[in-house]
Amino acid sequence: MTVDLNHVDTGGEGTPLVVVHGLLGSADNWRSHVKQWQQRYRVIAVDLRNHGRSPHADGMSYAAMAADLLALLDRLGIERAHLLGHSMGGKVVISLACLHPQRVASLVVADIAPQAYGHDHDAVFAGLRRVEEGLPRNRREADALLAEHVEERAIRLFLATNLERDDEGVLRLRIGLDEIEADYDAIMQAPAGEGSYDGPVLVLRGGRSPYVTDAMLPRLHDVLPQARLATLQDAGHWLHAEQPEAFQAAVNDFLASLEA
Repeated sequence: MTVDLNHVDTGGEGTPLVVVHGLLGSADNWRSHVKQWQQRYRVIAVDLRNHGRSPHADGMSYAAMAADLLALLDRLGIERAHLLGHSMGGKVVISLACLHPQRVASLVVADIAPQAYGHDHDAVFAGLRRVEEGLPRNRREADALLAEHVEERAIRLFLATNLERDDEGVLRLRIGLDEIEADYDAIMQAPAGEGSYDGPVLVLRGGRSPYVTDAMLPRLHDVLPQARLATLQDAGHWLHAEQPEAFQAAVNDFLASLEA
């Protein structure tokens, strides 16, 4: 059963640009980019299941998340869209493109390859559980709890975007952490769908990120044979936040080339 995804829709004409966040992110993380893109495109930024303001549901397979996204396109009456996905969201859009290529005008895949990855979120999950237990009443308390397990301040700030205050003044996680942890193995797997997507693709990777290495490129081109690869040299995995202007320029140039 699909989930009705929460989303932000800027409205506008032409082929929409659908933006899909990564693990433990949300549409909110993309507000500055959406503000820029909406000057040219109808932009739809989504919250995947168990993220942001979307409902919580069992199962984090890429087939399920791609089905959620397809259902949203159907609900909005969108026949074809440009899809942009970061990290886990990149695997979601690759899945949709492989399963339903007729619905995809192009792909922008940000710092992920279409393959399985190892488990590396244990400290993050432990930090989030500590926040759940600690019942923080302000951001400073929440950060101190996260810091017991997550050393990098930038990552703690990112994780803190998932906190919202309840009626009693306690900061609580809005994500479906139980559901995410229960099916974390599925998140680490390759995208859904057999074969390849033969449409236009831009793959953006961070020069300091280990997520899209040269050794992964043969597999990437098997699944995305038309992929153009661009590297943002001074960026890590969160390249859209670390190098926002360069990221914007690369996406804008790619989409403009499709209209030429």
